[in-house]
Amino acid sequence: MTEARKGKVVITGAAGLVGQNLIPRLTAKGFTEIVAIDKHATNVKILKKYHPAICVLHKDLAEGSSPVDGWSEQLIGCDALVIAHAQIGGVDPKEFVRNNVVATERLLEAAIRYKVPYIVSISSSVVNSMAVDNYTETKKAQETLVAACGIPQVVLRPTLMFGWFDRKHIGWLARFMQRVPVFPIPGSGRFLRQPLFAADFCEIIVSSILAQTTGTYNITGQERIDYIDLIRAVKKATGAKAHIQRVPYSLFWALLKINAQLDKNPAFTVGQLKALITPDIFEVIDWPGIFRIRATPLQQALDTTFRDPTYSQVALDF
Repeated sequence: MTEARKGKVVITGAAGLVGQNLIPRLTAKGFTEIVAIDKHATNVKILKKYHPAICVLHKDLAEGSSPVDGWSEQLIGCDALVIAHAQIGGVDPKEFVRNNVVATERLLEAAIRYKVPYIVSISSSVVNSMAVDNYTETKKAQETLVAACGIPQVVLRPTLMFGWFDRKHIGWLARFMQRVPVFPIPGSGRFLRQPLFAADFCEIIVSSILAQTTGTYNITGQERIDYIDLIRAVKKATGAKAHIQRVPYSLFWALLKINAQLDKNPAFTVGQLKALITPDIFEVIDWPGIFRIRATPLQQALDTTFRDPTYSQVALDF
């Protein structure tokens, strides 16, 4: 039996990709006092379904922090705060500011007030990217806010992640691939990617909490792969029958623009297309050695993601 660990862990954005993957690993390590906060009603219900024993709060951090807001008092007695909330996609700049900047300001006000001793800050590799978009700029601002709060912290900057509960990026692409006869690839498809398995990233978070690790770390997928080859690997893992077809970049861009007019919250946007083809190569450090974990080989990670009998068919809402 797993030995119960003392210590209260509070996770924001807990119903998203990182939170949904992190909580099973925290409970597997014996953590019993976990508070999960998220504003997305549908995804909160999914989190409650799979983890009925933990405290799950449906709250919006951007609405303020006070003793009567229903969430900030959960930081009383908190031993580790995992900041995982983020606006990742969308077309409204105000939503990125609200959810990545304003919500973080409110959270840090409460963390300082209740003397939270340690923070795990989930930043992003985009802070080192050449891309300029709503996500990149607000994640830079979020990281700056957390760094300036004065609380001991570890800052983790992951590259593109995939895993259970992935509603964006590779998860969405995999589901799309299984629904269509032809899967389009923009241009040549030779855009270098360094995807990171969410399970590995969550093991890094757990290791950080246990060791109270501090510092800033670029957490990059250990294997480099071109986008088109990544899609082929996803096809193999899912068993999808779609034909992979290269299409001109201009046509792909036009289709995304049309889709954005029809869908108020598109899964893939023109901004993400620009980020996809931006020629970024991110630093690869020895995070398996630093955090004492094993990096999962890419194809094995994709197989685990899309073939797990419990979680592989669970899709979060946008």
